[in-house]
Amino acid sequence: MKHFFKITTTSFFILFGLIAKSQSTELSKEERLEWFKDAKFGVFIHWGIYSVNGIDESWSFFNKYIQYSDYMKQLDGFTAKKYNPEYWANTIKESGAKYTVITTKHHDGVALWGSKYGNLNTVKQTKAKKDLLTPFVEAARKENLKVGLYYSLLDWSYPDYPNFLRDKKRYTEDAKRWEKFTKYNFGQIEELTRYDPDLYWFDGDWEQSAEKWKAKEIRQLLLDRTPTTIINSRLQGYGDYATPEQGVPVTKPENKYWELCLTMNNSWGYQPNDKQYKSVNQLIRILVDCISMGGNLLLDIGPKPDGTIPQEQIDILQGIGKWTNKHKEAIYGTRAGIPHGHFNGYTALSKDKNILYLYVDYKPNGPLLIKGLKNKVNRIWVVGNGTKLSHQVVGKQYWSAVPGLLYIDLPEKVQDDNVTVIAVLLDGEVDLYREEGQKIESN
Repeated sequence: MKHFFKITTTSFFILFGLIAKSQSTELSKEERLEWFKDAKFGVFIHWGIYSVNGIDESWSFFNKYIQYSDYMKQLDGFTAKKYNPEYWANTIKESGAKYTVITTKHHDGVALWGSKYGNLNTVKQTKAKKDLLTPFVEAARKENLKVGLYYSLLDWSYPDYPNFLRDKKRYTEDAKRWEKFTKYNFGQIEELTRYDPDLYWFDGDWEQSAEKWKAKEIRQLLLDRTPTTIINSRLQGYGDYATPEQGVPVTKPENKYWELCLTMNNSWGYQPNDKQYKSVNQLIRILVDCISMGGNLLLDIGPKPDGTIPQEQIDILQGIGKWTNKHKEAIYGTRAGIPHGHFNGYTALSKDKNILYLYVDYKPNGPLLIKGLKNKVNRIWVVGNGTKLSHQVVGKQYWSAVPGLLYIDLPEKVQDDNVTVIAVLLDGEVDLYREEGQKIESN
């Protein structure tokens, strides 16, 4: 028994030393963002009391479209009586999304969990009378979804936050009141760390400086608690990845880690009168646009105050899911495609850059064309059904380094209703001709 205890104790201290060493070694940005780079598609959730009257979240009172007191009356209508977090998570999973981000607290200050900081949360102030955040996080994890938590740094409802309405402030300079707000803000952020989220999605950082927010300290707190987590760009320069909003970038963003956050219609939260939904076809094309530039699409849904998701949004998620399930090999884990001009459309590359994916979102009038490809092509097939396609190299001159034109036949019968994806297996890492061409010097 003594000998056994001695061995066990020694093993314990060795194990403890390894754990301590691993915890002291900070993960690199590349290690932390590897899953994000591979994910490509996520679902954003804007859910709060603003869904009751179907009005703009927080902005409706800040811009004085509605009185603040009338805005807050929505607390009484926010019931969540049909809230089914397992159904939410399953629907998101079936869409092909690899991660999800939920608004834990918007600019109106209403938290979806029972925060001990202040009384403005769904447990204490709404008809729901319960924590709505924890069940969703648990359900999402059961579906193997990465979990992101949206949090508004500013809080227009908190009595010691300086800004209130667009043309009205509570104060300009008051160190004691600002310190009180900062303690409240850090208190809520610290409460969120217990979920060990894979991602923090901050918002509202434009109203204060990094120093006032204590952005550096916030980042350190989050990484100390969850060393693997990642942080979006809206933390006054202390984030990890860029978050363009609504408009698809025309050119590839400088930050190699980025996501486009986008609404299905023109509203983030539930607005029953907004029927301007983008079609499944349009959204799939936006997704491949993002993938071709090495980014992700974070597509938003806005549940109703009772917790149900509008049928139009469910239909869209299911429609996207049919396409992503069919073309998963050409979505997840891919990298940005080849430069424009080589192919008339969007492209992506496998992680080892040996497979070139062509996204064809049109009905081609003849064979597809790739220009400037130096590689030998080993095989070409239609992603999703495996049909092998024939190809032909035209115009290659023996005396010139300029590659010939690669034509690929694409029969109509194998084309997808939304976006057809073609895989081109190369003899090695993609190699492109990027020079101006050569003239005949001898023949």
